Amino acid sequence: MKILMVLTSHSELGKTGKKTGFWIEEFAAPYYILADAGAKITLASPEGGQPPIDPKSEGPDAQTSATLRFDKDKDLKEKLSRTLPLHTVNEMHYDAVFYPGGHGPLWDLANDGTSIKLIEDFYVHHKPIAFVCHAPGVLMKVKSPNGSPLVKGKLVTGFSNTEEEAVQLTDIVPFLVEDELKKLGGLYCKGPDWNSFVKQDGLLITGQNPASSADVAKLLLKALAKP
Repeated sequence: MKILMVLTSHSELGKTGKKTGFWIEEFAAPYYILADAGAKITLASPEGGQPPIDPKSEGPDAQTSATLRFDKDKDLKEKLSRTLPLHTVNEMHYDAVFYPGGHGPLWDLANDGTSIKLIEDFYVHHKPIAFVCHAPGVLMKVKSPNGSPLVKGKLVTGFSNTEEEAVQLTDIVPFLVEDELKKLGGLYCKGPDWNSFVKQDGLLITGQNPASSADVAKLLLKALAKP
């Protein structure tokens, strides 16, 4: 079982002068669930090397058992510092792909041609594709084989407008995940803010927020177990 995890390389939170990147919980929780189940995980990002970590995801209120495990995991931190450049990755070498969120992906991965084609390749070859929190936003330009948006007519979730309002970034992000998924024809649905909420529609697996990270990984494992 070989899984590719794709992280953002974008570190600037719009024009605020503040930093962003990927959200630790959305990387660590899925990573450990998948790795503990025996998956061999490869890490990649648009620029390769160390992907930026959203500093807010290191705060006391963002800590979970997975982030605490990550804090002490020197081997994983070393692996994370050496992500492969995304253009060197071939979908044929993996059984599934997982995209952690954080705000960073809205700027780079949503518009990255290599990422877009990679997701399309996984999908056309009938391999599960999983996204959590802001990561469903990277599907913005991804197409189905028939040329329509991949999410069109599919059950999907992602970071909600009310959650974005709660973190006061509605006017900072390049687009709102909920609005974009709806605009593309996705059958967007959500649960209570900050609670785990996941949706699966065939090969497409999405989670609403950081609390959904582990459950998205568990759904991905189930999808990989199907003959």
